[in-house]
Amino acid sequence: MNVKPIPSDLVPQEERILHGQRALILGIANENSIAYGCAKVFRRLGADLAVTYLNEKARSYVEPLANELGASIFAPCDVGREGELEAVFQRIRNEWGGLDIALHSIAFAPKEDLQGRLVDSSPEGFKTAMDISCHSFVRMARLAEPLMDNGGTLLAMSYHGANKVVPNYNLMGPVKAALECAVRYLAYELGEKNITVHAVSPGPLKTRAASGLKDFDLLLAEASERAPIGELVDIDDVGLTTAYLATPYARRLTGMTIYVDGGLSIMA
Repeated sequence: MNVKPIPSDLVPQEERILHGQRALILGIANENSIAYGCAKVFRRLGADLAVTYLNEKARSYVEPLANELGASIFAPCDVGREGELEAVFQRIRNEWGGLDIALHSIAFAPKEDLQGRLVDSSPEGFKTAMDISCHSFVRMARLAEPLMDNGGTLLAMSYHGANKVVPNYNLMGPVKAALECAVRYLAYELGEKNITVHAVSPGPLKTRAASGLKDFDLLLAEASERAPIGELVDIDDVGLTTAYLATPYARRLTGMTIYVDGGLSIMA
C-alpha cells in the first residue's frame, strides 16, 4: 500500500516545527481516514507517532500505513473494550515517558439507530454512541493529563450536525453536540496545565464511517455546490488544521470548534 504524500508546497520538509513531539493517533481505519490525514501531516512536521488499530480485521489495513509513517508505537485499541485504551497509555508511559498530542477520531453508532429517526433510537444504541463517540474522548483526556507535564494538545473530530440539523445525521447530532461541549469543559479544566483542547469540524468527507449515513452521496454533492470555495475538503486539509493547533502558533487558542469545510457552515 502506497502512502499518498502531502504536497511539498503545503508543508515544506524543512519546517519540522513538531520535531520531538509525541503524538497519539486514535481512529485510523484505512488510507481514507481523517486520522490518517492528520498523522501524515504530524509526521511530516517531525512528530513521533503512536498509531492504534481497532481489531485484527482492521490491522491489515492500518499496519502498512503505520509502517510507512514510521510509527514507533503500534497497538490495538477498541475504546469500547475495557482496558484497551488504558493499555495504550501505559505503553506510551513505558516507551516515551510523556505525550504532547492526542487525537481522537472515533465515532460509532449501531446501524439501526444511526439510520433511524432520533426519536426512535434505542437506549442501548444511544448509550453506545455516546460512550464510543464522546466519553472515550473524556477518558483519553484523563489518561493523557498526567503524561503532559509540559502541556499538550487534545483534538477531537466533530461535524456541523452538532449545531444545525443535517438531514439523516440523526442520532449523531446530539452525540457530537455533547462532544463539543465536553471539549469546552476540558479546555477549562486543563487550561491551568497548559493543555489546550479543540474540536475540529470537517466538511463532508468520503470515509468509512460516513458511508453509514443515509443518502451520503447526495450530501457530498450538495456540499460541493454550496461551499464558497466550490469544492470539498480532503483529509490533508484536516491534517494541516490539526497540526496548526498543535504548534506554538496556536498557543493561545483553546476550547474552540474549528471548521474545515470550505466555508460551507457559513451558508444559510
